[in-house]
Amino acid sequence: MTTISSSAENSTVHYKTVRINDLDIFYREAGAKDAPVILLLHGFPTSSNMFRNLIPRLADSFHVIAPDYPGYGLSSMPDHKSFAYTFENYSKIVDQLVEKLGVKKYSLYLMDYGAPVGYRLALLHPERVEGLIVQNGNAYDEGLLAFWDPIKKYWKDGLPESRAAIQFLVDPKSTRWQYENGVKDLTLLDPTTWALDQIGLDRPGNMDIQMDLMYDYRTNVPMYPEFQAFFRKYQPPTLIVWGKNDFIFPAEGAAPYSRDLKNIETHLLDTGHFALETHGEEIASRIENFLTNQQRKAA
Repeated sequence: MTTISSSAENSTVHYKTVRINDLDIFYREAGAKDAPVILLLHGFPTSSNMFRNLIPRLADSFHVIAPDYPGYGLSSMPDHKSFAYTFENYSKIVDQLVEKLGVKKYSLYLMDYGAPVGYRLALLHPERVEGLIVQNGNAYDEGLLAFWDPIKKYWKDGLPESRAAIQFLVDPKSTRWQYENGVKDLTLLDPTTWALDQIGLDRPGNMDIQMDLMYDYRTNVPMYPEFQAFFRKYQPPTLIVWGKNDFIFPAEGAAPYSRDLKNIETHLLDTGHFALETHGEEIASRIENFLTNQQRKAA
């Protein structure tokens, strides 16, 4: 009989679905239940699939949980007329998932849309946040530059023509561009990532979901001062691993974190928006080292 080591058991990824508010919420989970928790929050236009390589890499040391938001990945996709696709709703759903899993403390990995979802969650339960890993996740006005100009126009007037003007953001060319822009060696990219994302975006009704979320992102910007106040008051240990060539959330959004956070380590990586695709091992190693050092300091 072959005995499976505890290390192998911990690194095994489990694919699960839980019912929350009449929605099926899919999530990936790995690692020992009593290990420190990292909650991985994905961005647009992807899903927990963006963490497919990071999860087993971290699972020997951490209990890792990565959900799909409604309308993404394998979670339910209700019609946008029957379900409000907002960042507030997303944060509440993630909060309920955490409650169902019995998680009391966690570090947050925040990327793109995952940043406002996670920071709203942090405002709900600041005492639960043990640390932050920020990868191209914005919390400052300095980080909303040229990419956001047509979206800001939609925020300002809310007109159908302004909504139509940003629909190009969900077409196949744009999805692939998000992965390739700012990347020096394109052979490091797995093409199935943007192919899978596009399958999700092309589902009937998903464009309206994405446009609703683009519009709702405007509600995050007035909350930036609240996010920053959370940083100053609670001072969570923060690791920034940021693709510095990102046009969507450029490096200008990474620098201001050091204004409000004292225990912060910043690494600007020579890559684009989806930094995990090209610098996954470096990011994983930095997470391990950073969080392990924080645990030692706290002991």
